[in-house]
Parts: sequence; C-alpha cells; structure tokens
Amino acid sequence: MGVSTPYGVQGLKDYVNASTFSAPSVEYLVIAGGGGGGGNAGGGGGAGGLQTGTLTISSNLTYGVTVGSGGSAGAAGSGKGGNGNNSVFSSITSTGGGGGARFGDNPGQNGGSGAGSSGNTGDGNEVNGGTGTSGQGNAGGKGRHVTGSYLLGGGGGGADAIGENYVASVRGGNGGTGRVSSITGSSITYGGGGGGGASGNTGAQGGSGGPGGGGNGAGLSNTVAQAGTENTGGGGGGGQHPIPTNGGAGGSGVVILRYEKKYRAATVVSGSPTVSTVGDYRIYQFNASGSISF
Repeated sequence: MGVSTPYGVQGLKDYVNASTFSAPSVEYLVIAGGGGGGGNAGGGGGAGGLQTGTLTISSNLTYGVTVGSGGSAGAAGSGKGGNGNNSVFSSITSTGGGGGARFGDNPGQNGGSGAGSSGNTGDGNEVNGGTGTSGQGNAGGKGRHVTGSYLLGGGGGGADAIGENYVASVRGGNGGTGRVSSITGSSITYGGGGGGGASGNTGAQGGSGGPGGGGNGAGLSNTVAQAGTENTGGGGGGGQHPIPTNGGAGGSGVVILRYEKKYRAATVVSGSPTVSTVGDYRIYQFNASGSISF
C-alpha cells in the first residue's frame, strides 16, 4: 500500500528539488560591448560578440558576471572608434566589438564582430573591414575614399550578418543584422552593427544601424551619428564628413541566465540583476557586472 503525500508524486519531486538542489545546468546569453563608430565618415562599430548555450554549473559556488561597456566614440577629425569591452560568465567570454576605422586609417578593427572601414587619404581603392570572432560575430564592410568625389564608411558587422560595404556616392554601408533570442520569454534582437558614415557634401547618407541596437551613421540628413543601444551590444554609427563629427559610442553588453523554476532560486551575491519568472523558468538579467550563486 503506497504512502500518500499532500504534494502527489511530481509535486513532491519538485518540492525536494526546490528545497535541496540547485539547477544542474543554466542557459546563458553573453553579449559583449559594441565598438564605437569612427569619426569623420568613419566605419560603423562592430557588434559585441554574442554567445548562447547551456552550461553545467556547481552548487554553492559563486560565479562572477562581467558586463562589458561599449567602445568610445571616434572623435571628430578622424578619430577611430574604441573597441567594446568583453563580457564574461564562468568559462564563457564574449569579445568586445571592433572600433570603426577613421578617415585615412587602415581597416576597421577586429572584434566580436569586426568594424567597418573608411577610406585612405587620396586612395580610390576599397579598404576592408575588420574580422569577427568565430562563433560570435561577423566581419565589417568595406569603405572607400575617392578624391574630390566621396568618402564613405562600411557598416559594422552584426551577430548574424556581415556589415554592408559602402554604396558608391550614395551612402555608407548598413550595419549587419543582430541575432534574435527568446531567453527572456520575449523575442528580442541583440548585436546589430553600426552604420557607416558618409560625406554629406556630396549628398551621401549615413548607413542604417543593424537591427539589434546598431546606431545610424551620419551623413547628409542625419549629421549626428547615433550610439549603439545600451545592453544590446550594438555598434555605434560612423561620423560625418567634411565638417567632421564624432562617431557614436558602442552600446554596453548584457548577460542573461535562466533555468527551470522547479529548482531553488539563486542567491545574488553582488550586482542588481533583473529577476523574473516566466513560464517554466527563472531568469536573471545582468545589465551591469555582479556575481551569483546557484
């Protein structure tokens, strides 16, 4: 004859898990800070590296969480954008996005996603964008300078697509598209590349930021480059030419963790993540650095 419980068989299992055991594995989304856009018709910043997966964790250990800040905006007058900073959870490190090239500089910088390039002074040849990190992001687009004609930056690479090359005498390249994730319970796009800047005096427009937080580049109509959106890892847009303007700063990254709610709640050791329960999952979103114990 069986022993009756007030929980039922499955209820008792869930009660024991929640009271005694921590989650055996945690799903993660780790996005680094996006790169800043280059100044003066510079390339768009590359998106922060994006990694997602499932990680086996240990009970009662404290895991550090680092949320990378976005790269600095390239200064007016040919300053290149700064690289974004890495984001980290346990053994997972996502690489900051590459900073956009400046006018007269070499190719866009490498990163989680590579940055768009600008053009070399007096050189009509195309200049390659920076490269992305395998499994995290994509390369930036090409830029070009044609003396007496136009100066256009390439778009920054995105988490799911390369940055677009410049479009001759029309606009800077669009930023690469980011990646859609539903880890929070809602479908959200992260890791868009920044749009390339352009020489507005020729009628050229700045490139559009990639879906997922990429900032628009500056050009004829939009003379101020946009920053990447915070907590998406979006790259900043490139600045305008010939009246030099700054590029846009890169957007900060984010670390999001979730596991089945039948397991006990984690202890937030430091930081102030957003904590929620959606469907069958507990979700912890770190918009700034901290630490957590399961």
